[in-house]
Amino acid sequence: MNIAKKLGSLKNNQGVMKYLKNTSWLLGEKILRMTIGLFVGIWVARYLGPERFGLFSYAQSFVALFSAIATLGLDGIVIRELVKDENQRDKLLGTTFVLKLGGAILVLSLLIISVFFQSNDFQTNVLILVIASATVFQSFNVIDFYFQSKVLSKFVVYSNVLSLLLSSIIKIILILNEAPLIVFAYVILFDSLVLASGFIYFYFQNKLSTFAWQFDKKWALSLLKDSWPLILSGLVVSMYMKIDQVMIKNMLGSYEVGQYAAAVRLSEVWYFIPMVITSSLFPAILNAKKLSKKLYYSRVQKLYDLMAWMAIAIAIPMTFLSDWVVHLLYGAQFSAAGSVLMIHIWSAVFVFLGVASSKWFIAEGLQRYSFYRTLTGAIFNVGLNLVLIPQYGVYGAAIATLVSQIIASYLFNVINKKSRITFALHSKALLLPFRKIGIKF
Repeated sequence: MNIAKKLGSLKNNQGVMKYLKNTSWLLGEKILRMTIGLFVGIWVARYLGPERFGLFSYAQSFVALFSAIATLGLDGIVIRELVKDENQRDKLLGTTFVLKLGGAILVLSLLIISVFFQSNDFQTNVLILVIASATVFQSFNVIDFYFQSKVLSKFVVYSNVLSLLLSSIIKIILILNEAPLIVFAYVILFDSLVLASGFIYFYFQNKLSTFAWQFDKKWALSLLKDSWPLILSGLVVSMYMKIDQVMIKNMLGSYEVGQYAAAVRLSEVWYFIPMVITSSLFPAILNAKKLSKKLYYSRVQKLYDLMAWMAIAIAIPMTFLSDWVVHLLYGAQFSAAGSVLMIHIWSAVFVFLGVASSKWFIAEGLQRYSFYRTLTGAIFNVGLNLVLIPQYGVYGAAIATLVSQIIASYLFNVINKKSRITFALHSKALLLPFRKIGIKF
């Protein structure tokens, strides 16, 4: 009876239902991506083999080191401003689009220069530049920000599903026709083009027009003033998320990168969960901040609780089944990936908490501290990789990733008094079984 009353009350609460529907759209799309994208990706890996798959993963990781420049750290900030005042929509979106397009052009320029200082062969350099070209079309992701601010993520889902299905079909056709490696890089470029086209289409379907966008110098300066710590933070995040594969390639070779990348793909496939949930619930947390501090931190705590224990629920079974899962999905040629996965999967606990708390840093206007903690993690990651990879190979890289995530996402918060409350909330989340608290938004 009580359950029925609660469900009825929930249905009558339009605000709650709006957020739940939005989250369900995002979760549905990401689950579809996880299943179709993961298994098609595994098929690609099996087709390419550890050596070529390692080279492909290295090229993607090398591009990722620079890709944060193209995003400019504007995502959460633009959503925040759209929630505050929708009347500024056209100026905000137009200004953000121009800034992101400029960032994409800068990324391409830097990569063209950087490849000349690498010992890569011609094929590897072409792979890098083709993959990097996708950042130009990603400038249209500003439309995604608008739909997030209005809690209308179903239109983003439509676009993502279309691009996922098309690219997956193309990859299968390429595998069946034994296509060369470079063609798979062009699929990444095509995928970003389809996604951008989908965003534009649904934006117009909502009786809005990109032709109404305006560039505003004052908004540009204001956005960049707020986002520069996040730009640096994004660069550092890319470094300690992807530098391991670049370092493995330079220190061990493409074959080892393939083994490591196969494990990382199974570990990081779960990272969509905190991104979806925090993106969907971020407007609710911002609105709670306007109402009361108690409600605000109650929602933040419940978000952290959810993040920590969803990650642990994933990590425990993956630890015991890692070798079996890798052998089943990738085959015997990727045998070393199982032990890497067993270690790497525990990084998810701190990644989940880190993604959720990054929204808190934005809400509190503490972007620079978000950068400092990320920089600390990156420094530890690079240093540990330099020590552990020569001694333990790809397993050393997995250990380095786990330790650096613990330091960056959890332990760093205790150092500064302004972020100490996040350390306390994270600690409570990790001790959830010992607390009598419900998880509901």
